[in-house]
Amino acid sequence: MSIHNSDKAPEPVGLYPHARQVGDLLFLSGVGPRQRGSKEIPGVQLDGDGRIASYDIEAQCRSVFDNVRMILEASGSSWDKLVDVTVFLTNMKDDFKIYNRIYAEYFRDNQPCRTTVEINSLPTPIAIELKCIATI
Repeated sequence: MSIHNSDKAPEPVGLYPHARQVGDLLFLSGVGPRQRGSKEIPGVQLDGDGRIASYDIEAQCRSVFDNVRMILEASGSSWDKLVDVTVFLTNMKDDFKIYNRIYAEYFRDNQPCRTTVEINSLPTPIAIELKCIATI
């Protein structure tokens, strides 16, 4: 087993790697839309207490997909080698349609298995996070 980290993807918010390779499989830790070295989150406006005041799910989707791509490439894999994607949304009712449209743009050529679930919140003020498995 080997651990992989990207110097381009956002730093993990806890003690875990970006990815871990086991044989020819690569397991990514949860990936959100944050950007490396910045406290700002694409598409998110926070209020004075650090809670989400408004957000743009399209901007977050594009950012999280880009972060996944960076981690895959830093780990010796690639977008077309994704085999399973679990998506966590904090607002399925309002965001699913937009997320699903953007997902279709990014995954037109490669269609991994996908599960999408709604959750109450994520550990940082984001509206989407991906958990992925790829081959190497």
